Amino acid sequence: MTRLKTIHVQKRKNGEIHHGLLTYNDKTINCCLGRSGLTANKKEGDGATPTGKFRLLYGFYRKDRLQTPESLLSFSHIKTNDGWCDSPDHPNYNSLVKLPFPSSHEVMTREDRLYDVCIVLDYNINPPVSGLGSAIFFHQTSVELKPTEGCVAIDPEDMQLLLPLLSDETEMIIHP
Repeated sequence: MTRLKTIHVQKRKNGEIHHGLLTYNDKTINCCLGRSGLTANKKEGDGATPTGKFRLLYGFYRKDRLQTPESLLSFSHIKTNDGWCDSPDHPNYNSLVKLPFPSSHEVMTREDRLYDVCIVLDYNINPPVSGLGSAIFFHQTSVELKPTEGCVAIDPEDMQLLLPLLSDETEMIIHP
């Protein structure tokens, strides 16, 4: 497999604030951005996708819906008790947690299929800074290309084509 070094993301010139373009190699596809568009000053809950350069760290997938992704990136299957802490005041802020969890969190086993494939971006991870945003993922979209809460999302078919090219050396550059 050929390793993909760089993925570029930018806002679509014409369209809604959350409509973007994702480019890799010589291919450009539609993507969804945060409901508030792009920002260089990400804050928890602002609904914006942070700009910058972020490595793809590792991924999760729904074992009950998909086979293990063919990828050079490390993937683990999502368990029913997996969550992601988005509570800025909690010591586990912006990390995987086990449910039930006492603070604010996302449930990783989503019914809407957005996290059937979910890749963690190296945004505010090591160490996480309280309030700078959490759960910034590269994941699948719904058919309607709805805005995300701050992630980058693409069509499931496009994700399946891209997965074999991804590794922990791949960087996503989200342009302002």
